[in-house]
Amino acid sequence: MTILPINLLELGWSRFFNSQLSDYDSQLAPARIMAVHRGEVEVIAPNLNGQYFTGQISSYIDGAQNEEEYATVGDWVLIDGDNNSIHKVLNRKSLFKRRAAGKENKTQLIAANVDTVFIMTACNGDFNLARLERYLVLAHEAGATPVILLTKIDLVDDVDEMIDLARSLEPDLTVKAINTKNIDEVTPLLKWCEMGQTIALMGSSGVGKSTLVNTLAGSQEAFTQGNRKGDSKGRHTTTHRELHRLHTGAWLIDTPGMRELQLTDAAEGIEDLFEDIEELVGLCKFNDCAHETEPGCAIQQALEIGEIGELRLERWKKLKAEDELNTLSNGEKRRNAKIFTKNVKAALSAKKRKTK
Repeated sequence: MTILPINLLELGWSRFFNSQLSDYDSQLAPARIMAVHRGEVEVIAPNLNGQYFTGQISSYIDGAQNEEEYATVGDWVLIDGDNNSIHKVLNRKSLFKRRAAGKENKTQLIAANVDTVFIMTACNGDFNLARLERYLVLAHEAGATPVILLTKIDLVDDVDEMIDLARSLEPDLTVKAINTKNIDEVTPLLKWCEMGQTIALMGSSGVGKSTLVNTLAGSQEAFTQGNRKGDSKGRHTTTHRELHRLHTGAWLIDTPGMRELQLTDAAEGIEDLFEDIEELVGLCKFNDCAHETEPGCAIQQALEIGEIGELRLERWKKLKAEDELNTLSNGEKRRNAKIFTKNVKAALSAKKRKTK
């Protein structure tokens, strides 16, 4: 048992969470999820003497019906000390999630109760505007403040050009180019790292997330590895999500590099990031406008006069379609698949009759 000299406020507790407690909950202890492992979560919680300890408990939550009812790193939970279990997960201020890899339509929780997300991308083959937009959509949907960090800036001759490209994704977006090993260049990030604040690091493997953790924390607690030769892709160093405490009193969540970032249930995030295009949708002549060749399409008119770019429009369409598909329940997807199959068979039958 490790005693830690911190209180609930320093852990990130606020009125938002306190207002959710009932008289019955007075028999339970508030705890924060520090790390997620298979079948277990690591928590930090008060003991009977008002001191704090860390330990691992089962991640099973009685009565949970779906993935979002389970705890993830950064969550506040109420634990029952008698049977060492989680009683319930408190409502979140923010939640990062994605569609889990694989054929089943499941949601994977990434991190909860994040105030700021540092979206990291390296100035090499990793730099990709479409991928950055995906992370920005996640940030908007979760309700966290996004900050884009460009790393490995020594790999390009004109880093200002890459900064301008990233800033073009959203008005007033904060973009910074940093050397993650240089404490002087990292210091300006501390204004988002005040006591009790929670910051998440997101980005591909090898962009310097673990190195930034080390520099901000002033230690080598996060193991780092270099890029693979030949493809600018990093080795996976973070294999699970966990909270690191900074000397400022903030909490930093390092997330594993994600090869696949499929959106789900992110309609509001898309609307926020593509606000200009979404506003044009309401100006189209027809409510069911596909924004292709229909007369009176406000989006096509804006495209013709250069008000919006074609590549950005295509990325918006792709994200909208992806989110709508992934947000469907498994039952809805099966029903849609049956309808599609039925329509295909009907079309083939009609074609056969026509050729006879």
